Amino acid sequence: MESGRNGEEKADAASPPPTAPGGSAGVVADAGQRLRRAPGSGAPSGRRRSSGSGRAEAVASRERERNGRALRPRLDSQRRSRPPFPWFGLDIGGTLVKLVYFEPKDITTEEEEEEVENLKSIRKYLTSHTAYGSTGIRDVHLELKDLTLCGRKGILHFIRFPTHDMPAFIQMGSEKHFSSLHTTLCATGGGAYKFEQDFRTEGDLQLCKLDELDCLIRGVLYIDSVGFNGHSECYYFENPTDPEKCHKLPFNLENPYPLLLVNIGSGVSILAVYSEDNYKRVTGTSLGGGTFFGLCCLLTGCSTFEEALEMASQGDSTKVDKLVRDIYGGDYERFGLPGWTVASSFGNMMSKEKRELASKEDLARATLITITNNIGSIARMCALNENINRVVFVGNFLRINTISMKFLAYALDYWSKGQLKALFLEHEQVAVVMKSDKLYLPSSNSPIGLLWSCWRSSGASGFILMDTEAGPRLLLERLCVSSVVV
Repeated sequence: MESGRNGEEKADAASPPPTAPGGSAGVVADAGQRLRRAPGSGAPSGRRRSSGSGRAEAVASRERERNGRALRPRLDSQRRSRPPFPWFGLDIGGTLVKLVYFEPKDITTEEEEEEVENLKSIRKYLTSHTAYGSTGIRDVHLELKDLTLCGRKGILHFIRFPTHDMPAFIQMGSEKHFSSLHTTLCATGGGAYKFEQDFRTEGDLQLCKLDELDCLIRGVLYIDSVGFNGHSECYYFENPTDPEKCHKLPFNLENPYPLLLVNIGSGVSILAVYSEDNYKRVTGTSLGGGTFFGLCCLLTGCSTFEEALEMASQGDSTKVDKLVRDIYGGDYERFGLPGWTVASSFGNMMSKEKRELASKEDLARATLITITNNIGSIARMCALNENINRVVFVGNFLRINTISMKFLAYALDYWSKGQLKALFLEHEQVAVVMKSDKLYLPSSNSPIGLLWSCWRSSGASGFILMDTEAGPRLLLERLCVSSVVV
């Protein structure tokens, strides 16, 4: 498919006809139906005419109908320079659902008067709360302000809630009559497949599913290009193990390739990225954020990810793990292994006496270090094999998790002797939701759904408008390169 203006014109010409009530095409169609069902004005009553003026008029009407159908989409495309609100994106992960919502701040008086009540209700509900029920959270500190998107200025909001609450979310959408605004929603993540039938039957909505890894890569590049409210999106830690000297420094991802992208969600996927459209999944591991949280629930009785991290921040993993010095009495000098290196995660728990000395906080800390160690080790080996020296870590596991980020930063730098640099994003969970960079324009009669793939890396790079009835028509590519998500 060609991009740019030519692509728009070719797609418009091939698009199915709109049937919006009140439009000229609809009027012509109705007239044509009447001509086919009843005699024309010049036909004698009660007689069927196979030729003559009535038939000629019917043929002319059908011709006008076809012409009207061909011309209408182009006029519509010119008139509707912007997609209708609301604009949002949905990433349904194994543990969390991430939603990105664009709140327009330049609404005119005329637009406000024309807004339907459902749209006003949704905007008010999403922006007037920072918590939704007992588990939904809007991360105010992640807001992207003064963002220009598709010619509109506004604020990008980031909302999250546990995946097990997805049925309640679908029910809420049904109660707020979201299907009256859009017929199709674009979604990514495994849950886009798992909950597709529920959206269809309970929410009266179709899902257009997007590949999460494609979205992730474009999302990382996109959110870095717009920055974070005047600050750099990408950063690294200097002196990560020194509490007094440790601080974040900005990193420019303007020329990012090649890079290793480590997405840490419930599990972990590791991608080698050579360009925006050239990447491969090198490997992954089942030991990710879901493993950490699940084990902490079993070992400590915690009930939230935040609680698990808080306990880990107060614990001492060396009471749980067996270190090199516990075996050698110091360093293993022949192979350059310092005494503080973990030789066996949870190795001290073989001893009944040491089990009794270990607190829940110690167990949480050891669990966090075990998972982080494993991810860092695999990432380092992948970077070496692919000959890549920049490693970008993203994903919800890193949300408010400075312990793991600093540990990864130190480990990659130490074991690579300074050759590898661990990079992070301010929107660590969002770059996976801003996941696409093409804008599609639907035909005039169909409600559209919007996925702003912004949140899997905080989780992204643009958005997609999808029309279920007429199919997508390319309007332009890289709309947001100069301006800007899950």
